[in-house]
Amino acid sequence: MRAIPLVLLSVLSPVLHAQHEPPAAPAALAIAAKAYLLLDFNSGQTLVAHNARERVEPASLTKLMTAYLTFAALDQKRIRLDQGVPVSEYAWRTEGSRMFIEPRKPVTVEELIHGMVVQSGNDASIALAEAIAGSEEAFVAMMNREARRLGLQDTHFVNATGLPHPQHYSSGRDLAELAAAVIRDFPGRYPLYSRREYRYNNITQSNRNRLLWVDPTVDGMKTGYTENAGYCMVTSGKRGERRLVSVVLGAASEAARVIESQKLLNHGFKSYDGVRLYPGRQPVVTLEVFKGTSSKVDAGFLADLHLAVPRGQGEKLKARVESLQPLFAPIQAGQRIGMLKLTLDDQPYREVPVVALENVPLAGVLGRGWDALRILFR
Repeated sequence: MRAIPLVLLSVLSPVLHAQHEPPAAPAALAIAAKAYLLLDFNSGQTLVAHNARERVEPASLTKLMTAYLTFAALDQKRIRLDQGVPVSEYAWRTEGSRMFIEPRKPVTVEELIHGMVVQSGNDASIALAEAIAGSEEAFVAMMNREARRLGLQDTHFVNATGLPHPQHYSSGRDLAELAAAVIRDFPGRYPLYSRREYRYNNITQSNRNRLLWVDPTVDGMKTGYTENAGYCMVTSGKRGERRLVSVVLGAASEAARVIESQKLLNHGFKSYDGVRLYPGRQPVVTLEVFKGTSSKVDAGFLADLHLAVPRGQGEKLKARVESLQPLFAPIQAGQRIGMLKLTLDDQPYREVPVVALENVPLAGVLGRGWDALRILFR
């Protein structure tokens, strides 16, 4: 870990929200797709983007949310892997890619998950939606609630499969954030996305993510296609401690989405370094507090703070913390009380909120009165 020396600056203006966009990529990159994005998983930084906020038809990339809710239902013990699921006529007759489940043939949740993740089965997705929520319609309401909770601002779902509908849309940015949420929140389930094939009902189907055969560092995630959406692909790869998530939307062919996804991943790994700046829940700076039971509060980050920087440029990073002063109690652990401002080669690079690492309760009457005098004569 490389800790950057801090300069503490107290300011009287409100602290700004964090900015997540770094400067432009260090080298030109041409990607043959309507929209694309490359996300650094550890830092949450967008390294490359084009039309990333444009609303598009997500096709089967929709199933990332279907999987997210399915994994959550498993963790919450609302369903079980060995649970039998009745196959409705509606699920059985669903068009598009299929797992080939049948109404009178027993199927388990575990089999359906493999059918959805590996085979991209629309029938499996609907069967899971019905098992979790009672109907696809009720499940879609859950999908949209979860999208709002995850902060997916350009996403709205109408079904659990990705079949075309005018009001069913997402964006490159939202799909990258959704993929990252699946990896982050369900690390024990994520390895399913690296499985190359699955056999059900005497039919073996291969995973459509061809990078699983080409790049050994790629371990997921999902492909999609409709006539309007074109060929789409969300991919994740890990090299050393770094993980990247790429999104390619509207490529011209199945081969093109593979080539462009590989190009994005290679660019991110070769052109950027990953830097762990500060450990989580360790004091980075101590700030003065007024009207509290303590006159100081330790501040830092709740999780390790990572940063992606252009290759070989890490030594040019500088950091300062700006805090809102005077800072008054009560203060809750996790409360934003400052902003870490990073510059690279003396140019603004990124801003990250600094939070209190401990509670500072309100002092008694005498303590508050004394601090009122301290503020008056500062």
